[in-house]
Amino acid sequence: MQKLYYGGDIITMEQEGDAPEAVLVSGGKIVYVGSLEQARKLCGPEDGQVDLKGRTLMPSFIDPHGHIVMMAQYTAFANLGACTDFGELVTSLKDYLAGKDGGVVIGYGYDHNFLKEQKHPTKAELDKVSDKVPVCILHTSGHMCVANSVLLQECGITKDTEDPKGGKFGRDADGEPNGYIEEVPAMAKVLMSMFSRAKADFGEQMGLAQQVYLKYGITTVQDGATNGSSFQNLASYAESGGFCLDVVAYLLADEAGEITEKFPSYENQYQGHLKIGGEKIILDGSPQGRSAWLSKPYEGEETYCGYPACGDGQVREWVEESVKSGRQLLAHCNGDAASQQYLDAFSKMAEESPECLEKIRALRPVMIHCQTVREDQLEEMARLGMVPSIFVAHTYYWGDVHLKNLGPVRGANISPVKSAMERGLVYNFHQDPPVVEPDMLRTVWCAVNRMTRTGQPIGPGQRISVFDALKGVTAHAAYAYHEEGQKGTLTAGKLADMVILDRNPLKTEPMQIKDIKVLETVKEGKTLYRKEDI
Repeated sequence: MQKLYYGGDIITMEQEGDAPEAVLVSGGKIVYVGSLEQARKLCGPEDGQVDLKGRTLMPSFIDPHGHIVMMAQYTAFANLGACTDFGELVTSLKDYLAGKDGGVVIGYGYDHNFLKEQKHPTKAELDKVSDKVPVCILHTSGHMCVANSVLLQECGITKDTEDPKGGKFGRDADGEPNGYIEEVPAMAKVLMSMFSRAKADFGEQMGLAQQVYLKYGITTVQDGATNGSSFQNLASYAESGGFCLDVVAYLLADEAGEITEKFPSYENQYQGHLKIGGEKIILDGSPQGRSAWLSKPYEGEETYCGYPACGDGQVREWVEESVKSGRQLLAHCNGDAASQQYLDAFSKMAEESPECLEKIRALRPVMIHCQTVREDQLEEMARLGMVPSIFVAHTYYWGDVHLKNLGPVRGANISPVKSAMERGLVYNFHQDPPVVEPDMLRTVWCAVNRMTRTGQPIGPGQRISVFDALKGVTAHAAYAYHEEGQKGTLTAGKLADMVILDRNPLKTEPMQIKDIKVLETVKEGKTLYRKEDI
């Protein structure tokens, strides 16, 4: 049966100003976009019709970078995002522990930048939650955590434990670990210990996570930095028919070969709505956590620039393997020094031959976050065909923090979307869930308005139009996945992945874009979410 959508604004995202009257869907695909008169001629009496009643139909949103496995895991943890001081953190964790039947205590979403104490808690606070069971809380950025004394002891983290390359353990004046842990190389053992003991049903958690994405109008999502055990869980869930969204996994580079050898049918093709899109590497930390690797010191520091997650040689190996294997590579780069390390590795390969440069361009390597990427680096990205996936919502969530940490000039130029657009780069926008909710209309609002939490404009010269911002979560996001032939615009022949909004973003006052409501989310012609009160 076909379904006809009409009676409202239709944004195709093909060209600004397109104003078709109708979209006709059949067999999970769009079969016609154009006049209502012609669409009705193509319909039979048994076909369904959807009167938009003045609402807006457009392509559904695409999450070009996030972590759906973590989104799923976090549904079973204590949400600390609303806590404003250490006391509230402790109370929330105690309440969570009281409602649990044993096991470990894991919290997420605290942000030291917005706590009254203006610093990270330590084991002293978490020991108040429990001195008998392991307790761990994750910073909202995902780049730091805090462990209580029980957990530190279980993991063998002592005064004699050395900081690993690319990470560090917080210490008191006597050199004893104080519970604060920074970056994945240091956090790995602690998190593996905690997550492996967290009592949860993966299928139930993943079902809840999918509903969050659907609520925001998203039908294609990512799991960035997927390890072997996580992909095994994803594949089992896909085989059981659990996914209703498309999930693209980018494997941890060190495990990619082993995983793809075990699951070859998932590489670059969907099986049960799951596919392997490529590999992911992490080259530095978080700018709001002051661990992003910069080329010049943080504001107020004489020499401290953050630090790299790995050496140049290792990055070159990953890049060479990406080009050799044909697997797309994503790299987490917040600081401009990390961005340079990534670019240098590709630039060196591109020098080998014109054919090698074309191979790189065909791969569409992605730079994730791009918070402090420079103008000269954007030029090189354009030459290499690199995709900037920009966490533009930083302008709102941590804009004030970046102005403090980076100074007025660098701080104002975070997430330089306009500069990327002017160089012809096919930029996209992500929310990095679960760092923040996958609210793509919020990220569009951020790209258009660039206002901080305190209402301060931040880099107004980097603002872009609403239509150009919408590209970043539709057509351009599809391009990053090599899926522009199937998704991202309302075009005959593409998948009927669509969203119905309560109003047209192109006709909405820019500061009100964040208030637009998703009314319905459609994946391949099937309604998977409908707002209850419509």
